[in-house]
Amino acid sequence: MYLKKLKIGNVELENNLILAPMAGVTDLPFRKICKEFRPGLVCTEMVSSKAIFYGDSKTKLLMNTNGEKRPISMQIFGSDEETMGYAAEYVSKLADIVDINMGCPAPKVVKNGDGSKLLLNIEKAEKVIRSVVKNSGKPVTLKLRKGWDLNNIVAVEFAQMAERAGISAITIHGRTRTEMYSGKADLDIIRKVKESVKIPVIGNGDIIDEESATSMFEYTGVDGIMIGRGTFGNPWIFERIRHFLETGEKLPEIPLQEKLRVIKNHIELELQEKPEITAIREMRKHIAWYTKNMPNSSDFRNEINKIEDKDKLVEKLIEFYK
Repeated sequence: MYLKKLKIGNVELENNLILAPMAGVTDLPFRKICKEFRPGLVCTEMVSSKAIFYGDSKTKLLMNTNGEKRPISMQIFGSDEETMGYAAEYVSKLADIVDINMGCPAPKVVKNGDGSKLLLNIEKAEKVIRSVVKNSGKPVTLKLRKGWDLNNIVAVEFAQMAERAGISAITIHGRTRTEMYSGKADLDIIRKVKESVKIPVIGNGDIIDEESATSMFEYTGVDGIMIGRGTFGNPWIFERIRHFLETGEKLPEIPLQEKLRVIKNHIELELQEKPEITAIREMRKHIAWYTKNMPNSSDFRNEINKIEDKDKLVEKLIEFYK
């Protein structure tokens, strides 16, 4: 009933389960790992429009989609109309959907007037959105939060403004900027946004399993869900939620050997993209997530955090998963 194809502009997604864009997490290797478990859409890490405008080489690496299955959404952030328009044109040649970030709560993003800071300036936000829509050759989506703080709950008026400005779908995270990731996501505001616009609305926040996914659909009536931190060490979440929504039954626990297979695959994908030492260090946080709550996992994490060699790391993982 809740699982269905989702149309965003002229792009049709196989299903309405979406991997959220997350800085430092949703790089190409992790997106490829998640794609194995068939989300309808994956999103890149957010990319600075100014960095695209000035041709920054590190930023080009963030936009790498080599060998990746479509569709892909690429997220840009910024508060300057000109650079956001330029970035939209650039990115729309690489991705199927261009996403605007007006939800990031990170201090270094907010201090420049970007991300969720735009929730305090609807006129400026509208100019940015119109510039992106005008310059993008692909459908444009918007990701935002409930508001800046409890005195500035602006999600509904922002959603209506975005729809008028040509946005094809909206993702709403049910927290304010000041809440960051604390407390609980507010499903009421997500429902209000859904009721206030005609374009697809995607609910985001606290989706960590089959039950929380079902609640998001049931309570808010959203057209799709976006999963962020629930994917940490758990790319299987898409398959599990899909199965549950289709059958009403839960899949059995993931076998240890399957977990090990995915981690080894993840390491290989990282090594294809980065020098060995960088790839192995990058994998540390992922391995910490993959092994969380397992017996002796904290000792194991301390041990692998000293390893910088791929073969040694794989050897330790095989030993641990025995």
